Amino acid sequence: MVTDPKPWLQSYSPGMPSSLDYPRLPLYHFLQQSASLYPDRPAIIYQDPAGGNEPFARTYRELNDASERFAATLVSLGVEKGDRVAYYIQNSPELIAGFYGILKAGAVPVPCNVMYQAEELAYHLIDSGAQTLLCEANLYPTAQSVLQETGVANVIVAGGHVDGDVLHWEQALAQAPCRGKLPTISVDNDLALLPYTGGTTGIPKGAMLTHANLVANAVQFRDWFGYEAGREVFVATLPLFHIGGIAGVMSVPISCGGTIVLFRRFSAERVLRAIQDYGATRFLGVPTMYIALLNHPEAGNYDLSSLRPSRTSAAPLPRAVKESFDALVGRNVLVEGYGLTETSPLTHANPVDGAIAGSIGVPLPDTEARIFDADDGLVEVPMGEIGEVVLRGPQVMRGYWNRPLETSEAIRDGWFYTGDLAYVDERGYFFIVDRKKDVINAAGFKVWPREVEEVLYQHPSIRLAAVLGVPDDYRGETVRAVIALKEGHGFSSEEAAKEDILGHCQRHLANYKVPRIVDFRDELPMSAAGKVLRRVMRDEAAGSEQ
Repeated sequence: MVTDPKPWLQSYSPGMPSSLDYPRLPLYHFLQQSASLYPDRPAIIYQDPAGGNEPFARTYRELNDASERFAATLVSLGVEKGDRVAYYIQNSPELIAGFYGILKAGAVPVPCNVMYQAEELAYHLIDSGAQTLLCEANLYPTAQSVLQETGVANVIVAGGHVDGDVLHWEQALAQAPCRGKLPTISVDNDLALLPYTGGTTGIPKGAMLTHANLVANAVQFRDWFGYEAGREVFVATLPLFHIGGIAGVMSVPISCGGTIVLFRRFSAERVLRAIQDYGATRFLGVPTMYIALLNHPEAGNYDLSSLRPSRTSAAPLPRAVKESFDALVGRNVLVEGYGLTETSPLTHANPVDGAIAGSIGVPLPDTEARIFDADDGLVEVPMGEIGEVVLRGPQVMRGYWNRPLETSEAIRDGWFYTGDLAYVDERGYFFIVDRKKDVINAAGFKVWPREVEEVLYQHPSIRLAAVLGVPDDYRGETVRAVIALKEGHGFSSEEAAKEDILGHCQRHLANYKVPRIVDFRDELPMSAAGKVLRRVMRDEAAGSEQ
């Protein structure tokens, strides 16, 4: 048993308290506050406008006004408090204004990955019960193909014009009715976000995050990294359909009146130039982004000296990448942390003046973390021994949307069971060593084997299939499919079979879920109960690499 219940407090940076004060206000309060304090400061500098035009800015006054108008339009369309409003749109000013407009209408944003194919999008719209969709013009054909299967009655299209029974963004803002009093929000009970995660079963589930959850994590995040109100500039390339982007490069920057230099998608050269040209103080990315910056042939010619400590997210940060990037900037910049969709997301981070390579750091203020026996889940293991990470704190979700059984399995006696295996040292630093779950972490995107396997099993020539992650120097992990074909499959060669199967996957899955490696076998290892043993194949792959 760990004798010191909170050994990490000794490792906090000087002046960092063990507990913080959290505003008892809705998440959109931060936008209203920044618009009041910094009305003319650029809230967004958008780097990817349509038609190849020059970047343009939106001030905090303009962003707040657009969100108010969008909220009024949603209410006029019949959106009520607690209704879910989905968004299926790339990083853009419309997405950010729309997000806060949804909140101001008292509704719940449901982020949808822009790489979703039709059936994936349909699942999220149906499961969440969304009746309204904010959709990008070039993604509308995918959405349109499934709307009749869903309960979506209203579609607002941004970033272009489409034919159909839709309302366009410009119309929505121009025709917005006068807005009355905002709905009263219960910060502890009312949802502010319904992001989807694979959870412990592989079936996507909505994580119910309240206003209190997200406000608390914004304050924890902001104070831990020492953001200066009204002075920070964030280069934002993380997708705003992902919890890491929603928090790290949208809600947290807005909470401190920061300027968001917003990219539609990542480009190493343009990010390097933006850091230099705007004197960016923070760049939050995933390890593959830092690798791309380091590998850019002109990286050393850009002035990155304005950067201050920034959190890496979504995947483990290789020691060599941290050391090389810090050397490129000229100071300690990359700070590894840890979080999950269910925790808003940040729970751990290295102290900015005491980062240890290979560690996810220490629990944030007001966050408790323990290592429990991975088998029985009830007994805390001694310091230094490996077990499952369990958490509790103000950022932990209420539970899974409409899934009480999964909620009771994930949250027990107030503790959230992460499924990740780790150990803690005497200073309170946590080290992740493996995942109890089978999730594949491909360049920061989570891929659930079961979902890919179900698509593979739809192929008429596949008899058995197993999907697992294998190490990849660039992506962290990549998706590998091991397949046994049916007799008489009709393919002239394995290469022909591979091409056909991958084409099938590409029609049904987002690109990052499509297997990069396909192996064929006559049989797959099975348990006595007839279960395909991924563990055996994973061990075989590890042995072949040694």
